[in-house]
Amino acid sequence: MVIDVCFSPALYPCYRRAGAEVVIVDVFRATTTLVAAFESGAHRILPVATTEEAESYKARGWLVGAERNVRRCPFADFGNSPFDYTPDRVKGKEIVFTTTNGTKAIRCAQQEPSRIVTGAFVNLQAVAEDCLREKRPVVVLCSGWEDRINMEDTLFGGALAEILLAHGYQPAGDAAQIALSLWNEAKKDLRGYLERTEHIERLKANGLENNIACCLTLNRSSLTPVFSREEGKLFIERNH
Repeated sequence: MVIDVCFSPALYPCYRRAGAEVVIVDVFRATTTLVAAFESGAHRILPVATTEEAESYKARGWLVGAERNVRRCPFADFGNSPFDYTPDRVKGKEIVFTTTNGTKAIRCAQQEPSRIVTGAFVNLQAVAEDCLREKRPVVVLCSGWEDRINMEDTLFGGALAEILLAHGYQPAGDAAQIALSLWNEAKKDLRGYLERTEHIERLKANGLENNIACCLTLNRSSLTPVFSREEGKLFIERNH
């Protein structure tokens, strides 16, 4: 089995593999927030690509999480912060969710017949265990920022590669090797390594610095959100 890392949704046509496990990652913050919402008891989450779609669901009475350029959309119930999705607000509920980059990556991955899950540092080990159970080729699809590469998602790809390579996977090409090399350099001080990255600067500029430590906490959750093609929604498999 192989693991590959696609640094941006714009590059995904070059990396797609039929039947692969595609791991969508948006460390800051969509895939971290998805885990938080499911940890708080959300039942299903419907990712949509545009704010127009999200607003139309809001008009029909749905709970909606929506963010663009780090900020919560005015019509939305939640933004894209893990702290927004508390049990008293989301337990047992279905939520519509759209973000600048993460939900775009999820929609991008739907183009191929593959298993789609979402990963972040908070559920890194859980995602690795899911990959090992499934025994499929793995493609980490980094959400990046507006189709450009970012450091934090690339580092997640390297961290997942490190685990899977220790269990017999092989790197599919240079991208996985690059991600792994960066992870080996960064992992002793992840926050320090990322301190001057673009997205941390965006979060600080918008008063969201408390999100950073949350998003960089390793293995806080045992949940792996899975995308159902039949429903078009993310859910948690309860049989594992």
